[in-house]
Amino acid sequence: MAKDRIERDELADKLVEAASSAEDPIRAMAEMITDFVMEAEVSAKIGAEPHQRSDERRRYRNGHRERRWDTRLGSLKLQVPKVREGGYVPSFIEHRKRSEQALVGVIQEAVVQGVSTRKIENVLAEFGIAGVSAGQVSQLCAGLDQKVQQFRERRLGQSRYVWVDAVYEKVREDGRVESMAVVIATGVNPQGRREVLGVDVIPTETEEGWAQLFKGLRERGLSGVQLLISDAHGGRKNAARKVLKAEWQRCKVHFYRNVLVQVPKRSQAEVSEAMKAVFVQRDEKSAKAMAAEVVRQFQNRYAKAMEIFEAGIDDVLSYLHYPVAHRVRISSTNPIERLNLEIRRRTRVIGIFPHRGACLRLIGMLLVEIHEDWLTDDKAYLSFDDAPIEDAAAKVVTMAAGQ
Repeated sequence: MAKDRIERDELADKLVEAASSAEDPIRAMAEMITDFVMEAEVSAKIGAEPHQRSDERRRYRNGHRERRWDTRLGSLKLQVPKVREGGYVPSFIEHRKRSEQALVGVIQEAVVQGVSTRKIENVLAEFGIAGVSAGQVSQLCAGLDQKVQQFRERRLGQSRYVWVDAVYEKVREDGRVESMAVVIATGVNPQGRREVLGVDVIPTETEEGWAQLFKGLRERGLSGVQLLISDAHGGRKNAARKVLKAEWQRCKVHFYRNVLVQVPKRSQAEVSEAMKAVFVQRDEKSAKAMAAEVVRQFQNRYAKAMEIFEAGIDDVLSYLHYPVAHRVRISSTNPIERLNLEIRRRTRVIGIFPHRGACLRLIGMLLVEIHEDWLTDDKAYLSFDDAPIEDAAAKVVTMAAGQ
């Protein structure tokens, strides 16, 4: 029978011999023990020791192959015996199981947190895990692609309000570095919880690009959309009306900036206060009356600013068609802007993504985490209790322009 044991004194002598001549004694002893275990397992598997004649022999050895095993002691170099028929895998090593799975998990988590693959390679080297290149790290992280795909293809339900925006990231495409748009849509479900509805990476923002995103949301079951909130990008506005058949709310904050950029800095505070009087009004009629007063007050001094103000005031007051309790949330893109800041915080350390898929992988996994946090938040984002638009208990104070 194959010899599967070794005397204690003999083992001790071999360990001392291996350690005395090695640069790292502990690692050298670990490699020697694993070699002994593998030889014993192979001998039991084939029914004979090396070069032994035996009637119990079932197959033959076929040399060795070198294999790296990443452990808490560092990277061990194993000489794995090869068997001609049936092969051999050491019992303490399964393909990407346990320690290797843990290593892959650490790498994946680091990538989601925005750590560059080159930095991951350097960190692993500090732990004694050598030979993990940036390319191999990226290959291991490809396991996240399936999770992102499932998230992007999941079924959707109702969402009365939808916020959309885009962030631009640098991506290599056909040997060139391109600035690509990461388009994102979020919403609020009937329980008042926020959700990430969709994400995609497209070359540039166009009406067709946004239409494809909206069509994908609709095909996945998105329904009940009444209002879409975004900045004044014509493609988003037109695509929303054509595909989702929803009213458009122009972001109030972006509208302020668009108007004030045409006003000298010394007068921006004055014009800003006058515009605020419009947005504290209770209903659309009084808001438009106050807007007309703002135009009359500043038309002669800041004609270009008032031209922009008049052209956009109808779209920026769309939120007044909805319940009072919702208006602060739906009058701007601030909710999704905060999401964009979190994305940029993670992606700035990457710099340039190697390809479009890598960009979608990182941002997609980040959105998965945020989406789960939103759904499990203690407090709902909005309350849908069918409250009437007019709330008689609320006190309204009409402010004069410039007051």
